[in-house]
Amino acid sequence: MILHVDMDAFYVSVERRQNSDLIGKPVCVGALPEGGKARGVVMAASYEARQLGIRSGMPISIAYRKAPDAIYIEPNYDLYGDVSESVMNVLQEFADVLEHVSIDEAFLDVTKRTGGDYEKAVQLAGEIKRTVKEREGLTCSIGIAPNKSAAKIASDMNKPDALTVVPPDGVAEFLAPLPVSKISGVGAKTEALLVSVGIQTIGDLAKYPGKDLQKMLGKNAVWLWGIARGLEEAPVEERPDPKSISVERTFDRDVTDWTT
Repeated sequence: MILHVDMDAFYVSVERRQNSDLIGKPVCVGALPEGGKARGVVMAASYEARQLGIRSGMPISIAYRKAPDAIYIEPNYDLYGDVSESVMNVLQEFADVLEHVSIDEAFLDVTKRTGGDYEKAVQLAGEIKRTVKEREGLTCSIGIAPNKSAAKIASDMNKPDALTVVPPDGVAEFLAPLPVSKISGVGAKTEALLVSVGIQTIGDLAKYPGKDLQKMLGKNAVWLWGIARGLEEAPVEERPDPKSISVERTFDRDVTDWTT
């Protein structure tokens, strides 16, 4: 049994913990807009900012045009790293095995401590959420599922501060209506390719002939097809602390031709 824990708007939430005046306001962490002329991107946006059309990875100049009155903050990498380590220490207390995926998310295998009982898993997830809130002053969203891919998708379903459960016999049903872009690793190019042959949902992907999918996507087809059918069984594995923060890099000019 797998839990995927994803911190809610992590960078913004940490900044709000430092400065409560930011609570309830549209906040963007990333490059400063400098009157809308600055280069760089939005690293994180509060849910209020997202309602104004701002997204992570968006050029800061576009974000500023959409929300000139939002609050823009330069990232504090050391602070985010320290808080992440504290959060992961909390999660470790509840896991049989913890896989630290990134600065703000982790997989927890809780099969042994729950005995495979989903009611116990829900209780455990609730305890995790309460403990993270009490100790760190932050909220998280948790997905519970029999495998990692479904748990990750579930944790993103009802953010923020959500708890979504996918029972073992309901994985395919849960995934079927969702767009294929919900699968981690399916980017814009892969999504466009899939849509071009009529695959718009994960359910469509599950029904598509495996051999045809392999011709189109190569070795990645097996991985995608397995996820779509709820068959993915990748184990939760302890890894060295990634200490990674997504760093967005920009160039002095727009790059449209990678050969130059």
